[in-house]
Amino acid sequence: MKILHVYKDFYPPVKGGIENHINILAKGLKAEGVDVHVLVSNTSSRFKTEIKNGISVTKAPQLGRFYSAPLAPSFHHYLKRYGKTADIIHFHHPNPTAECSYLLSRLKKKLIVTYHSDIIRQDKLGKLYSPFRKRFLSSCHRIIATSPNYIQTSKILNGFKDKCIVIPLGVNIQRFNTNGNQQKVKRIKDSYRKQPIILFVGRFRYYKGLHILISAMKNIPAKLLLIGAGPEQARLSALVRENNLEEKVLFLGELSDNELNDYYKACDVFVLPSHLRSEAFGLVQLEAMCCGKPVVSTELGTGTSYVNINNKTGIIVPPNDAFALSNAINSLLVDPRKRDDFGACGIKRVRRFFTDEQMIRQTLNVYRDLVETT
Repeated sequence: MKILHVYKDFYPPVKGGIENHINILAKGLKAEGVDVHVLVSNTSSRFKTEIKNGISVTKAPQLGRFYSAPLAPSFHHYLKRYGKTADIIHFHHPNPTAECSYLLSRLKKKLIVTYHSDIIRQDKLGKLYSPFRKRFLSSCHRIIATSPNYIQTSKILNGFKDKCIVIPLGVNIQRFNTNGNQQKVKRIKDSYRKQPIILFVGRFRYYKGLHILISAMKNIPAKLLLIGAGPEQARLSALVRENNLEEKVLFLGELSDNELNDYYKACDVFVLPSHLRSEAFGLVQLEAMCCGKPVVSTELGTGTSYVNINNKTGIIVPPNDAFALSNAINSLLVDPRKRDDFGACGIKRVRRFFTDEQMIRQTLNVYRDLVETT
């Protein structure tokens, strides 16, 4: 079986939830004997093909990006070249460039799209793109949503419920099964004078709500460690300085998986403060839960509240509410038993519903069903 995955970027080197998901899925499918190829846009005007973690990745040239959409006039050419021999083309939405390129290519293939998120910030662009998206989704045979919550609350998916199936994102729990480097974990705790540690991991993007978390830190007696990078970093750094929080809020940059594991294990509370629906799932919540950590997240009507269950694996608060966020975090910091109980429940939930093995098996079943029945 030949599968072509199509998106904007691939991890490595681009870090992000969707990029990481495609990497995990592609490697897992390859291990099951599937011929997997990935087509994305390059970060330059050059064409490039390379092998990443055993996966063949083609990068179509681009001129730049407009509202995060690649400006890649020749993308349809590469989609046609690699798509014509594929049994199934698996798109990852949102990606207007690739989806319009498919319509332009006039390929007639078996299509699956994983619908990661609505187009939120680029509202005007979304309205312009709307008829093309409708035509593209109408041509898809299956639409994979990452949570039932998103199907229920997305106005777009509401029009295609008959095509939708739920396959949650998954993580490799083996990565977190070891105790890790206990000396490194201890050093992390000691380096912050054994103060409570609050952790955020992810790209510094407009929808992550980090400005709200930074504001909440005024009333939280702890250290906030921010792991990642992104376009909002300069603005967030300025906000930290303006509020005299340099001693409480620390930017650690991007870390390797092994380093990141140690920080997950060293923290007391993990926080995902996103305030917009662009946060459709929150894969990092699963990583923190794998390490037995309670999660504080926000109610967005998306998969974040499908992953984190209020008063079971963590606490869910309203978005855009620094006061509620600080109260939730503080309530966990003063109650070690509750942290332990939520953490233990989180580990069980990940193992039951969110392993990469389950995600890969369910996706492979969709492929086989589509090949055999259409």
